[in-house]
Formats: sequence, C-alpha cells, structure tokens
Amino acid sequence: MTEQRYLPDEDDVTEFEATVEDATEEYVVLDGTYFYPEGGGQPTDRGVLAWDGGAADVVAVRKNHGDVRHYVENVDGDLPEPGATVEGRIDEERRQAHRRMHTAQHVVSRVVLDEYGAETAGNQIHEDRSRIDFEPADFSDEDVRAIERATNEAIERDLAVTKAEHPREEVEERVDEGRSLLHLIPDHVDPLRVVAVEEFDYCPCGGTHVDSLGEIGRVKITNRESKGRDTERIEFELRASETAEASE
Repeated sequence: MTEQRYLPDEDDVTEFEATVEDATEEYVVLDGTYFYPEGGGQPTDRGVLAWDGGAADVVAVRKNHGDVRHYVENVDGDLPEPGATVEGRIDEERRQAHRRMHTAQHVVSRVVLDEYGAETAGNQIHEDRSRIDFEPADFSDEDVRAIERATNEAIERDLAVTKAEHPREEVEERVDEGRSLLHLIPDHVDPLRVVAVEEFDYCPCGGTHVDSLGEIGRVKITNRESKGRDTERIEFELRASETAEASE
C-alpha cells in the first residue's frame, strides 16, 4: 500500500525520494508518494521520476486498491527494479495552481451555503479555471455579483488554512449541514482529513490547498448556467490580487 505522504499537511512538498515496489512499462508504484492522485474533482499531479540510469515523465497518477500508480511516458533507460530509490519531482507550477483553485472552491462553496443555502453538488478543478454545481439554486446576475464580492472579501482577510486529521465522529458533529458529502466517504475511513479556514470554514477534503487565503489572489466568476431543475453551475478563474496589480 502506497503511503500518501502529502497528507495531512505537506502538500507544499514537490521533491522527494521513495522506494520502488513495482514497475511496469505503464506505471510505477512506490512505497510512498507526494504526487496527488486524481480524485475529488481535482486532477492528477504531473512531473518526473528519476533513478540511477533512467527517468520517466509522470503523466497521470491514480489509486488502485491501496496502491498509487504513477503512469509514465518517455522512459529513458531501463525501468527501476523493486527496492530501487527514485527521486520524484512534481510540476510545481501545476501543483500550486491546483492548490489555489481548490481552496478558492472551498471559499465560494462556503459563501453560497451561508448566503443562499445551496449545497455543493459537484466540482471540477483545473489549472486555469474551475466550476462548481450548486443545488437547490436559481441565481440571478445580481446574486452572482454578490457571490464574487463576498468571496473576495473573505480572501482579503487572508485567514490561515490548516489541514489535519480528526476523528470521524468529531467531523460529523462539527461540519455544517450541506457543507460536505460525508455520505460518499466510506464509513471505515477514520480519521478524516479536514481542511479548515480559521472560523470561516471546516470541511473534510483530501485535496491540496494553500496555507492562507491570501495566496489565492482574486476570484472572477466568468459564467453561470442552469444544469437542470434547481441546479446552477458557476465557473470561475483566478486573477492577481488588487494589491499585487497595484505594485506591478
């Protein structure tokens, strides 16, 4: 079983060493990894694995019955043998983009739940854009402007973001109704990794996140559309903060 070493709070690590457990022409399994495997609306990390006498591009990372498979392309040299040491190098720019986007998604979801009582039914994170589906919701243009404004006001507070494991029973008691799809997390998963934004938000999540809201920049909502009865989709991008723009 691969240890996901970025959990609970080392999602800023992008270089590491690990031991090979299995290697095929398609993928490499390590005893531990900081690569994020696709899931929870967040795409896979990408990067490089290098070893004595060879290297390969990591183009996708996925879980498989407890293992984390690093799918490789452009293999240079012979594949590493089990027991060999490899160096992992994660695409830092991509990782940071996903960290900023995922935390921004949490802020938008919190704002919409608080102001409109709508739950996050699904989301998809990308490097340059993201989307969230809310229900029940029927937003007006003014609602969208208000969501963007409240989101950026929260980000400007630059609250600390902490990531830690908590007993499942505690999480079930503390998390606000409608804030998490806890029923989709198997009962045997205990403790749960929680991403908390000071007093602002508390949500179980396994994704990568920034350490403070100020790292996000500004949220710009670019589109709203209906996805069926009582379901609204909001799409957004991230921009530089007004402070950063003023200093350039």
